[in-house]
Amino acid sequence: MNNKNKQILLAKRPSGTPSKDTFQFVTTEIKQPEKGEVLIRTLYVSVDPYMRGRMIDAPSYVAPFQLNEVIEGGAIGEVIESQSDHFAEGDIIIGGFGWQTYYTAKEKEIRKLDKDIAPISTHLGILGMTGLTAYFGLLEIGKPKQGETVVISGAAGAVGSVVGQIARIKGARVVGIAGSDEKLQYLKEELQFDKAINYKTTPNLKDDLANACPNGVDVYFDNVGGEISDAVHVLLNKFARIPVCGAISGYNLEAEDVGPRVQTTLIKKSALMQGFTVGDFANQFPSGTAELAKWLNEGKLKYQETIKEGFETIPDAFLDLFKGNNIGKLLVKVADISN
Repeated sequence: MNNKNKQILLAKRPSGTPSKDTFQFVTTEIKQPEKGEVLIRTLYVSVDPYMRGRMIDAPSYVAPFQLNEVIEGGAIGEVIESQSDHFAEGDIIIGGFGWQTYYTAKEKEIRKLDKDIAPISTHLGILGMTGLTAYFGLLEIGKPKQGETVVISGAAGAVGSVVGQIARIKGARVVGIAGSDEKLQYLKEELQFDKAINYKTTPNLKDDLANACPNGVDVYFDNVGGEISDAVHVLLNKFARIPVCGAISGYNLEAEDVGPRVQTTLIKKSALMQGFTVGDFANQFPSGTAELAKWLNEGKLKYQETIKEGFETIPDAFLDLFKGNNIGKLLVKVADISN
């Protein structure tokens, strides 16, 4: 076995949009497992927008990345050596060991996956944190009802594409906002959204939204914030609900993001606007995963993955998130499962 481990560290805290010199590649020795530990070879790593927030040294719902340490994040790997009674060589596991080719994990850090229920990559996407974020954000906060209108920004992304499908399962009318004609085609033809709007090419987003939502907006699943959300807010119905999942439009801004104030609209419409993270619903993960898997196996949910190949492509893949280059979940494939 190759006894070297490739890692990607946070070299410096970015100001504005991260660049390649935000990251540093290093090679280290592999730590051999001791009692109660396993050695993992990384197969897939996840790149996610929330990671940008962890690159700054500021209080948040999760601790910031530390300088000159491995960038943590969701990863799937294969056990290649075990000193554990709970994991065997060949087991496929998931954990938060992040951007490195090998990792020596304690038993409590990882969870075994069933590789027969769906492709293993789905456990970083539609059957993982991505799918659960969509599931709980929409159903616990958005609470869509039959015949209501649900609008989703970032609709072709990993979370947004699942939100729209769940809203359709619940009988809602679904309108997606995305940034390319290819994405609009995917939303309408593959995922059966009722309407889709390209915010980059429309001459008037407010008018297009009004035409797409003649009965107003009952649920707005917000992944982006900024001017797109400002345009949706004016269409909110009485007692509308707004799950706030992300604000990617502002993640790389160097100055404070200032826009229209939302309080008056919320008061006039008696609307609910609630931020959340998927960890808020951790005690419900088993039931959420089971329901997502059921819908997936019944053909009610579809998913698409944008998969980059090779460990060295991870920083570029991460930066692609802020260019809107992915459809569905963005992953990097590091290695194949052993034969």
